[in-house]
Amino acid sequence: MSTTTRNAYRYYLTLATRWMDNDIYGHVNNVTYYSYFDTAANSYLITAGGLDIHNSDVVGFVVASSCEYHEPVAFPDTLDVGVRVNRLSERSVEYGIGIFKHGAPEPVARGTFTHVFVSRASGAAVAIPTTIRAALSKIQPTADEEQA
Repeated sequence: MSTTTRNAYRYYLTLATRWMDNDIYGHVNNVTYYSYFDTAANSYLITAGGLDIHNSDVVGFVVASSCEYHEPVAFPDTLDVGVRVNRLSERSVEYGIGIFKHGAPEPVARGTFTHVFVSRASGAAVAIPTTIRAALSKIQPTADEEQA
């Protein structure tokens, strides 16, 4: 399944760009895309996985991210940020993220974002909690879907 189309992503969060997202060149600065990635992935963990960002014993730390930019966006664009699971292991997840102008079929940017789940108290890597793993499994394409 190509990550260049909307149907490759299982969860969407609509975000409005902000005036402060624009840089001196008049478009959203490249580093801001990473905040969109973070916002969409954590929104999914909170709403679908039950993550309590203030009190959960286990939290996700970002350990890797990447982004390819295909077309600039600027304030006041509205964006649809698509999320899927590329890889799911015992302690980590790699998300695939696609950023689309609202309603557009092709992404303006796409990338990856990796969380390692850790004990809030110790910072040591731990198994992904059952409720979060179940939520992540829902947005992971099956092998048949990947080949389609």
